[in-house]
Amino acid sequence: ERRAVAWTRKAANQGHAEAQSNLGTAYMYGLGVAKDERRAVEWYTKAAKQGNADAQYNLGVMYDNGQGVAKDERRAVEWTRKAANQGHAEAQSNLGTAYMYGLGVAKDEIRAVEWDTKAARQGHAKAQFNLGIAYMNGLGVAKD
Repeated sequence: ERRAVAWTRKAANQGHAEAQSNLGTAYMYGLGVAKDERRAVEWYTKAAKQGNADAQYNLGVMYDNGQGVAKDERRAVEWTRKAANQGHAEAQSNLGTAYMYGLGVAKDEIRAVEWDTKAARQGHAKAQFNLGIAYMNGLGVAKD
């Protein structure tokens, strides 16, 4: 794993967004490097600013959980939305949850269903489950 990280770091240092995102993941989980959530945030941020959807999603999760940064639901939603707008299913599902419960955004059951529908259409199981609950309870949609 050390060689993998060494080569990935070379690409990341040259501005390669996917390499930067992968290096963030290496630091997040301690893969070939010592686990360091703050360094993970640094690398995810570099990749996310270049439009890398995986990095945007991961950065959203880190802000949501307060990993390597102070917990900030609004910034979590900001980064999650960027990934969701690129079709990232997990981000779309997380954004649906944020709207359903008002986490970092104003509660909006209709928007929650819209985002969960996008993720569900991609086969995302959690979003499909959430849609089932929404239809069962009439949350953002008519009971059906």
